[in-house]
Amino acid sequence: MTKIRVLVVGCGNMGASHARAYRDLDADFEIAGLVSRGAASRTRLAAEVGNPPTFSSFAGALETTQPDAVSINTYPDTHASMVRDSLRAGAHVFVEKPLAETAAEAEELVALAAEVQRQLVIGYILRVHPAWSRFVTAARELGKPLVMRMNLNQQSQGKEWETHKALMQSMSPIVDCGVHYVDVMCQMTRAHPVRVQAIGARLSDEIAADMYNYGQLQVVFADGSIGWYEAGWGPMMSEAASFVKDVVGPLGSVSIVAAGEDQGGSGASADVQAHTKTTRLRIHRPGQPDEMLDTSDEPDHDGLCRLEQELFLAAIRGGVDLHDHLEDAVRSLRIVLAADESVRTGRAVELAL
Repeated sequence: MTKIRVLVVGCGNMGASHARAYRDLDADFEIAGLVSRGAASRTRLAAEVGNPPTFSSFAGALETTQPDAVSINTYPDTHASMVRDSLRAGAHVFVEKPLAETAAEAEELVALAAEVQRQLVIGYILRVHPAWSRFVTAARELGKPLVMRMNLNQQSQGKEWETHKALMQSMSPIVDCGVHYVDVMCQMTRAHPVRVQAIGARLSDEIAADMYNYGQLQVVFADGSIGWYEAGWGPMMSEAASFVKDVVGPLGSVSIVAAGEDQGGSGASADVQAHTKTTRLRIHRPGQPDEMLDTSDEPDHDGLCRLEQELFLAAIRGGVDLHDHLEDAVRSLRIVLAADESVRTGRAVELAL
């Protein structure tokens, strides 16, 4: 088969990891070009992945390279327009989460991909994570309803805080991070969300007056399951209980034991590599000793990005059905956007079945 020529847009942390995946999957992918507004980042990454052409303009790169696929790893407010332009140019698309800034726009892009018969994969990295897949499977064995408790608070400083402030120019933490974990909740329950309510707080004068850098949502599902998610960004955040991934059901509970969770105060919560890292799953059943499942052999961050690109490759080659992937991506986005609405209005938001 001919190689898939892929244009990589965004040369930051995620873009670099995905570019390395395309480099390593060189029997199937060829990097047609790298796009970044920053010359230093694209030059540095180009040297690492075989010196493909580099561009400062997405539109110019798309026209010049005419790629078979586009990998979009930029700030969330650019995703929808780049996905739309790429699909209309005849390219398959991989895009980091979230797909769009509104559920309606996300649905439009899913419909467009079907119309032009191109594959669209959203970067839900936890879906390809072996330990998280085991976490979902274990949760489904706990009976119904489920009580799902998750958070990802990040004590970000310096460069990481600057990145978070840039993200908050268009999106709150419970939207940007929340889609991952709400998606996990949807996989666990396989039930429709019916109601969302949320609260938020602005803990820094360095962000816009109408933005909040701490938020907490609660979602109720049609099967009676309930989920809680919390996210906070900034140098003021506590390292205590910064990583909670816990599910309780009538038959017991399952929790992720995070890597380095005993290193409180180290600033580890802002380390992107640590966000997907686990060491064990603790499974509790009433009346029995807790079972500890070792997950320390899981892939690192680059390894997980490679698994995402293997999924993208399989979709392009016709070996995987993305219907549930896309339906769940829109559903999880709808939930976190409803949470954002709840923060801003002070009211619970009902979701249509």
